[in-house]
Amino acid sequence: MTNTENVVETNNLTKRYGRETVVSGLNLLVRAREIFGFLGPNGAGKTTTLLMLLGLSEPSSGEARVLGLDPVKEPLKVKSQVGYLPENMGFYGDLTAQENLEYVAELNRLTHVQEIMAETLKLVGLWEARDRLVGTYSRGMRQRLGLAEVLIKKPKLIFLDEPTLGLDPEGIATMLDLIERLPREKGLTIILSSHLLHLVARVAHRVAILNRGHLLALGSIEELAQEAGLEPNLEEVYRRYFRADSQEGLT
Repeated sequence: MTNTENVVETNNLTKRYGRETVVSGLNLLVRAREIFGFLGPNGAGKTTTLLMLLGLSEPSSGEARVLGLDPVKEPLKVKSQVGYLPENMGFYGDLTAQENLEYVAELNRLTHVQEIMAETLKLVGLWEARDRLVGTYSRGMRQRLGLAEVLIKKPKLIFLDEPTLGLDPEGIATMLDLIERLPREKGLTIILSSHLLHLVARVAHRVAILNRGHLLALGSIEELAQEAGLEPNLEEVYRRYFRADSQEGLT
């Protein structure tokens, strides 16, 4: 597990809680500067996997490498290079966007951040609204501010957990445009965890499909469709692999 082009590698990564196996023998490769779609229904093991990769949850067995680091042995180094935007981001509503970012910078002991804050607020489209109280922001604006909080730490890898959930169509389009730009303009690698297939299909270079903690498929939409004998449509591919998994579960 030493390929420098692989930003994330897992080898039989497994997580159990008592008798329940939440993630089972997961083998992943995520390449540098790609948008990697991490797909599956609620309870598939997506968030548990992200927490293990961040060093916030220890695997029951198996191993992982994130940017060449072991999240179990070097969690602080991993956190210093990886950004995480959870499904529900918390802010101080009585502070402005800029004040929220300054507070995050102080907590993370970041220095010389004024320039990067201005650049990041412009990137996410919040520069003109930087002095507004965050309590007056729409959900879409708060999501973009959450992305800004991640970006000011200058990460190499970002985990986005359902970043478009609850957004209106305009907010979704804005967020997806930002996600597409980051690898190209900032050289970032993005792992996008979602159950909204049509949105992932618009931006992901490759996808992994999980169900009940098991990896069902891994590859580009075109590769997976070809293997399944289908047109390159992610929803059709997703349904085919889930039907096969359900049938196996009944045998």
